[in-house]
Amino acid sequence: MTPAPELPGYTHHHEEFEGGALRYYRRGQGPGVIVIHEIPGITPQVRRFADHLVEHGFTVCMPWLFGVPNQPPTTGYLFRSMLGACVRKEFTAFARGQASTILTPLRGLAHRLHNELGGPGVGAIGMCFTGGFALGMMLESAVRAPVLSQPSLPFPITKGRRANIDLAPNELAQVKARLDTEGLSVLGLRFSEDPICTPERFEFLRTALGNRFESIEIDSSPGNPHGISKRAHSVVTNDLVNAAGHPTKAALDRVVEFFSERLKA
Repeated sequence: MTPAPELPGYTHHHEEFEGGALRYYRRGQGPGVIVIHEIPGITPQVRRFADHLVEHGFTVCMPWLFGVPNQPPTTGYLFRSMLGACVRKEFTAFARGQASTILTPLRGLAHRLHNELGGPGVGAIGMCFTGGFALGMMLESAVRAPVLSQPSLPFPITKGRRANIDLAPNELAQVKARLDTEGLSVLGLRFSEDPICTPERFEFLRTALGNRFESIEIDSSPGNPHGISKRAHSVVTNDLVNAAGHPTKAALDRVVEFFSERLKA
């Protein structure tokens, strides 16, 4: 097994769950939130987001799924991580309406974390390649606060894939039933001009989940008042502007508020 790189302030863990093992980094106190990193990995920007949750009173667990922890993103690094993730059997990058098998151990981590920490439950946020994972984790009853940050699977290479999410239809129906029964909701984030997390995908989620889907779509069209690039993609990490009055800061604040509402008794 490859030794885990050190991530300052975090402890490294390796645990077995149904469906496979997970290596993850942990830090903080309070209700649990599982932060599932984006391509290319646990970058300094992802760690900064996790630190922000810790500062607001949460226990953060960050599974290490691919990439090199704490390595800054570069074009080459992004490309290598994308290729590696796409060919791994744990991830479903292209199939429509099909969940990645990595969800099974992720649900196991959520269950174990909730048993340890108690309280109402745990939260989960996925980003980009892993954006839809937080929705699939709702099949574990411990997960009560799912956030989908620019969910990008299945890759939008056809019209049908643009208007879909990486979860089987029967599983999506189970999630909707649970949201209705327990009065829960799903938070989704995207930039308006993002070609990877398409507007059709959010329309699909609105249709499937109804008023249980809360969406934040940040204006990145040409000439937008905040000068956000039309290539902006990562709402709470790479493209975050942590300044009062900026819409990405407002989105970040809503994520923290959402977790607090659902997880802090």
